[in-house]
Amino acid sequence: MSRQERKPLRLAVVGHTNTGKTSLIRTLLHRRDFGEIDNRGGTTRQVASAALAVDGETLITLYDSPGLEDAPGLIEWLEALPGERHDGPDRIHRLLTEDRARARFDHEARVLDLMLNVDVALYVIDAREPVLEKYQDELAVLALCARPMLAVLNFVVSPDSREAEWRDALARVGLHTVLAFDAVVRDPATERRLFEKLASQLDAFAPTLQTWLAHREGEEEQRLAAACQSVAELLIDVAAAERLAELGAPAQRARVMDELKKAVRKREQVCVATLLDLYRFGREDYADEDLPLSDGRWSEDLFDPDTLKYHGIRAGGHIGAGAGAGAMVDVATGGLSLGTGTLVGAAVGAGVGLVRGFGTRLGDRLRGRERLMIDDPTLRLLAARQLELLAGLRLRGHASQAPLKPAERKSWAENKLPDEIHVARRHPGWSALNMAHGSDPARGRAVAQLARLINRNFLKSGPDGR
Repeated sequence: MSRQERKPLRLAVVGHTNTGKTSLIRTLLHRRDFGEIDNRGGTTRQVASAALAVDGETLITLYDSPGLEDAPGLIEWLEALPGERHDGPDRIHRLLTEDRARARFDHEARVLDLMLNVDVALYVIDAREPVLEKYQDELAVLALCARPMLAVLNFVVSPDSREAEWRDALARVGLHTVLAFDAVVRDPATERRLFEKLASQLDAFAPTLQTWLAHREGEEEQRLAAACQSVAELLIDVAAAERLAELGAPAQRARVMDELKKAVRKREQVCVATLLDLYRFGREDYADEDLPLSDGRWSEDLFDPDTLKYHGIRAGGHIGAGAGAGAMVDVATGGLSLGTGTLVGAAVGAGVGLVRGFGTRLGDRLRGRERLMIDDPTLRLLAARQLELLAGLRLRGHASQAPLKPAERKSWAENKLPDEIHVARRHPGWSALNMAHGSDPARGRAVAQLARLINRNFLKSGPDGR
């Protein structure tokens, strides 16, 4: 579809003070730095704008407006005007050119001036509010501008919502195009319905809106794919990570294991930062223990046994004695202290595959060394934390002021780890946490397959990850 076929759409977001107009724009923009949000009314004092663009082409310009405050008084003023009562735009124009009236109805004048210069408007309603006459007066005044309007019911998830009352009241004034859209929740499906409803009212802008919807859908798919790739990279890196320690040297083992744990924590933080960046959030969003991120970091230690219990993960029986929580000693032998003859016999009896997979580790054992790795329960916890965070980010609107509570995903806590994780254990060269790390096409294939598995699970379970 060529640019010549697309007309840029000008869209005003209007309504009473403190109904969530700026919040709605933040959520549509996927930007938390637009405008100012506060619980007090009248936060927005001037008209502000932001663009929805594709490849440098502005498709939609969103305009945030001051809240309407004195629609009843304005109605009375308009009703007192002599002349043609049915020419709405002319009556509004007279208001805007009357200096005393414009000064008296300053907020309303800014909104109405905007309305006369846009193609469509979203009228945002706090669905928790009772249907009062002042809101009906606002709708009557806005209707005089002769612009299409879509009513957006905000805060419908609140137990105090009066959604049914509002839908009935809007129908009574002839406004039947209504959408429930919680401005602090990020829901691609509802966002799509909003633009589809606009397209149904604006035939001339259908190519513009279709282009934007296709772009946003592709953007969402790419963002999720990149997030799943980041989680897969983390899991492969940690599964293949290992450190060597001398046999019979508990102090050295503890020191080496602490170093490995530190490397894993740092690697997990890289993944967390990537997810936050992909979904356009900053550390200021996470200064509450309920996240449970604090300053952009997990407040629960990955290697604390209580953290495993909190996530419903049972520690396995293969943790090496003295290795500490999260450690797995000498994966070749399952942490058992076996003699040399037994080790060789076990390897031969297990077949060629085991010798190929664990030959290096058995050689280390014979030379008096052992390898420390991260155990399966900790890997399940690592996966569960990232997927909980990802599921929560996918639902979080950029106007939300509440702490993010990650959505629960029990499958990684309860089920066995994917095959790619177990394969990675046999390839220390796959881990960027190891000195022997190198480029291996097989690693790339394992990461890609694991990322597809994670992505498929998200798409199958819906936007909330359940």
